[in-house]
Amino acid sequence: MTRKGPGIERKSEEELALMRQAGRIVGEVLAMMREKAEPGVSTGQLDAVAEEIIRDYGAVPAFKGYPHSGHNDFPASICSSINEEIVHGIPSADRVLNEGDIISIDVGAIHGGFYGDAAVTLPIGEVDEETQRLLRVTNEALAAGIAQAGDGNHLWNVIRAIQSCVERNGFNVLHAYQGHGIGRLMHEKPDIPNFLGERGQRPKNYALQQGVTMALEPMVVVGEWHTRVLDDGWTVVTADGKRSAHFEHTIAVTDGEAEILTRW
Repeated sequence: MTRKGPGIERKSEEELALMRQAGRIVGEVLAMMREKAEPGVSTGQLDAVAEEIIRDYGAVPAFKGYPHSGHNDFPASICSSINEEIVHGIPSADRVLNEGDIISIDVGAIHGGFYGDAAVTLPIGEVDEETQRLLRVTNEALAAGIAQAGDGNHLWNVIRAIQSCVERNGFNVLHAYQGHGIGRLMHEKPDIPNFLGERGQRPKNYALQQGVTMALEPMVVVGEWHTRVLDDGWTVVTADGKRSAHFEHTIAVTDGEAEILTRW
């Protein structure tokens, strides 16, 4: 039985064991994406590889068929977002990776009734120095948030750590897209924006408790944080056309350091 925290579900040991299984599948997909993502490969090919891995484990691709009000359900097993695309890019046989690109690959899997969700942004061949720094800082921001996700700490400290890491390095976090609780549903409480915002507009400052599971996902941009959505109804891009990076892990709060469930 799921134990209730202050508006947030806390998972039992049995439930966490199932989430670890889902997380391991997601981690294996991302490890394979790192091997396969290279110049000349299409995002459609990457999607096919990811789906095969997920289904070979008897799991279900969490994103495929995911509903979107007013638009078609998501048609693929991964989100593949290139360069100025931030999240929710749709894989295609016609979208081929080129030297110097970066690609964010976001993947989810359902196993035993529980979700795993993670993302990584990969360089394709050699990328410029600013892009290298963007990837490094985004990954460091994720690590900074995870480091604050301990039993008894507060959600604001997680958010503040992510935002501070990004902004002191001269980049910006997105305002419109965020992390989330995760478990039997893809999106559970709490909502986890990557910035605190003004007083009176901040998220509720939950005290984290052992058994809480969250997907932390800094989305970081070189330029302005403003975004727009392409005509496909899914793909989110930077309004100014500058590059973006996205890293994500599903984690569990423990009585010590947070446990990364989607390590790859």
